[in-house]
Amino acid sequence: MRQNPNAPARARNFASDNWSGICPEAWAALEAANRDHCPAYGDDPYTEKACEWLRDFFETDCEVYFTFNGTAANSLALASLCRSYHSVVCHALAHVETDECGAPEFFSKGTKVLLVDGKLGKVSLEAVEERIHRRNDIHYPRPKVLSLTQSTELGTVYTVDELHAAGALARRHGLRVHMDGARFANALATLEVPPRSITWEAGVDVLCFGGTKNGMPVGEAVVFFDRTLAAEFDYRCKQAGQLASKMRFLAAPWVGMFESGAFTRHARHANRAAARLAAGLEALGLPPRYPRESNAVFVSLKPEWAEELRERGWYFYEFIGETGARFMCSWDTADVDVDALLQDCAEVLASAT
Repeated sequence: MRQNPNAPARARNFASDNWSGICPEAWAALEAANRDHCPAYGDDPYTEKACEWLRDFFETDCEVYFTFNGTAANSLALASLCRSYHSVVCHALAHVETDECGAPEFFSKGTKVLLVDGKLGKVSLEAVEERIHRRNDIHYPRPKVLSLTQSTELGTVYTVDELHAAGALARRHGLRVHMDGARFANALATLEVPPRSITWEAGVDVLCFGGTKNGMPVGEAVVFFDRTLAAEFDYRCKQAGQLASKMRFLAAPWVGMFESGAFTRHARHANRAAARLAAGLEALGLPPRYPRESNAVFVSLKPEWAEELRERGWYFYEFIGETGARFMCSWDTADVDVDALLQDCAEVLASAT
């Protein structure tokens, strides 16, 4: 195995931002929450404060719940919007279709997921319209929710106008809008707009807001902008094993991230690292397969190139999205990590010529 002498002693991997550790701000908040006894099951000051931060962040009186992971957040949120004979329209690459092991259908007791295509991981509104009108008889699961992913599985970002258009379409047809925001922070860092403009102002009814991928240890926030939809959601969380007895440890990192400004700072850093990587790969003759708009970079690698990079100790996925290798940057991806990967890529390509 050939080693890059300029690589850091413990090179970061580029497989997923889930691989990164806990950021200092979240860690400090956890330590603070650990000092005293607090009421259980969310009746603690940290959970209350985290909810207030989120309401201030979105500039609206939203209802907030915390779950352990994104699968539960997405699945329980969708279940709250649907009955068993309804359906959810989403992109064919959406996480709720490809990576939730049928959890949305399970927790909704049978709601069907209907797939549409669309360029760059974004739903085609024409395709959504066609899905809605394909059938309207009692033998077909009635479309009830439009699910959008921000940023998408291909690392692209819906613009403000695109989201408003999707929300308007949903409202015309009586659909609710769910947003899978596992990397909402990265999308927001790209767009640099008020959070309200790409959520409730655009017609989003419920956002599954990711914290884990932005430096928190565990925990996602389910944010209901239409509070009526949150009726008995606490019971759903309890039944699904998502009601943490020591809820403060899910909530406190949100407080630490917002109070310190780390929430946006870390997302911007991850995006900048991906931009540096994308530019370097393009200079080597490996242009991104899709526009680099968040913290993910997709490129086409020959199998032997991918194998050589893995032999040199680099980790990345090849099954995410349509095709190609995905390199994901995180809150702690350093320039030295990016540059070491680029150097190894350069050597691998040079040896192949």
